[in-house]
Amino acid sequence: MASIDIQGVRKNYGNFPVLHGVDLTIQDGEFIVLVGPSGCGKSTLLRMIAGLEEVSSGDIRIADKRVNDLPPKDRDIAMVFQSYALYPHMTVADNMSYSLRLRKKAKETIQAAVKGAADKLGLEPYLARRPKALSGGQRQRVAMGRAIVREPKAFLFDEPLSNLDARLREQMRAEIKKMHADLGATSIYVTHDQIEAMTLADRIVAMHGGVVQQVGAPLDLYDRPANLFVASFIGSPGMNFLEGRYHATADHAEIKLANGTPIPVTPRSGLENGSVATLGIRPEHVVIADKGRWKADVELVEPTGFGIILHLSIHGQRFKIYTLDRSVLNPQPVIHVDFPTEHIHIFDADGNRVD
Repeated sequence: MASIDIQGVRKNYGNFPVLHGVDLTIQDGEFIVLVGPSGCGKSTLLRMIAGLEEVSSGDIRIADKRVNDLPPKDRDIAMVFQSYALYPHMTVADNMSYSLRLRKKAKETIQAAVKGAADKLGLEPYLARRPKALSGGQRQRVAMGRAIVREPKAFLFDEPLSNLDARLREQMRAEIKKMHADLGATSIYVTHDQIEAMTLADRIVAMHGGVVQQVGAPLDLYDRPANLFVASFIGSPGMNFLEGRYHATADHAEIKLANGTPIPVTPRSGLENGSVATLGIRPEHVVIADKGRWKADVELVEPTGFGIILHLSIHGQRFKIYTLDRSVLNPQPVIHVDFPTEHIHIFDADGNRVD
């Protein structure tokens, strides 16, 4: 396995910039997830690491070796695609062993590698089958097995679960995590699904508009998002935002909404009195209380099975509550809520977190 070092990497298509200077160091054996909306540049970055896209400027190093000019076959990486990319005329065993046969490995070596990967992925009963006789989840396991047998320096995953239904995605997430624990392999995983990012990653790289917005452990991004984009993208349901202005005295601070409603907050040294600010609070942190400070109009109730999402409005500003309390399934038209100050996030006029 190996570390991967990305230094000042940019990508342009003609005069159109896609990546705006990415710096990222991935440690040997680390599982990194690149997450962000469609078009943020995450797949482009992965393909440049793989050698499938040229680097416009900057350097990519794998195991301390600059690989910008190396073809994919010489980078010693294995890639698992969304589309599986299996040969339909080959059996599962032949698909998994193809790269080893190209390298003219000994027959015994190939058989041992295929058996070892099949054991890890539960593919032993399917080795003689062709891809058309497999389910989507089984095909994705074969694609992973084909990568495992190569024993590469790094595994690259390009949205490998997006073609699967919700139940299979959950199962395959667990299998990928177990595979990483067993192999200790350096892995880079691309997804737009923040649940995949939260459950799989050692560290998440949140991207937007070709720029890395924040890098950190999943709960770091959840608990202390660096900006409004990360706060809104990480978490399901997403964070609530209420816009207003920050006001503070020596012993009191508040965000005053446009209609004059004041919401107490802890003082923030990085904000000037009267400056524009956005208050953020996660849906599970909003408290329903008979004597709550604010009245909220109930607009919609969404039972999800495990919990319930309430869609509310305070003086025209919409927000959500996530609760496990089933008594809210038939709420009053108006309820009372509180925003605990310890769970409030504040962002400045530029959208950056203020502590």
